[in-house]
Amino acid sequence: MTLEEKIKNAIRDIPDYPKKGIIFKDITTVLNQGDLFSEIIDHFAGKYQNIDFVCGIEARGFIFGAPIAAKNKKGFVPIRKKGKLPSTTVAEKYALEYGFDEIEIHIDAFRNIKNPKVLIVDDLIATGGTAEAAVKLVKKLGAEVVASAFLIELTFLEGAEKLRNMGIKVDSLVKF
Repeated sequence: MTLEEKIKNAIRDIPDYPKKGIIFKDITTVLNQGDLFSEIIDHFAGKYQNIDFVCGIEARGFIFGAPIAAKNKKGFVPIRKKGKLPSTTVAEKYALEYGFDEIEIHIDAFRNIKNPKVLIVDDLIATGGTAEAAVKLVKKLGAEVVASAFLIELTFLEGAEKLRNMGIKVDSLVKF
């Protein structure tokens, strides 16, 4: 069985969550299978060894990003919701269905590395607003986004296209 097939078989669909009409893709059933979780980390870590940092988008991007960084002995940088990071930050707003939200990164996240190469990681790309804002943040700090990696891509919402239109490689293991 391929990695994609294993992941698709492990994901649990939760109908009408968080609201009626939505089928939520629950990845906790992937995470609690140690061999599968390890295979996912090994897959991405193997593909992205020539980077300096992994940026994980809050919160599930931390679950995948931190072990990828650790496996490759690279730095991990959290991209968090506004007000969650303790030091000086740079922020980027992005559109939600109703209004806006904002994410931040520490202004010195890539210190001591000139022209850093970065992998941006999250569990899922849907409309792409958060991932697009993460790319903009990383670029504001003078880093190069080598690629973005996701466990799941919801193709019908076309969020990955936003990143591709910015010249960012999108690497997703499973597409729905």
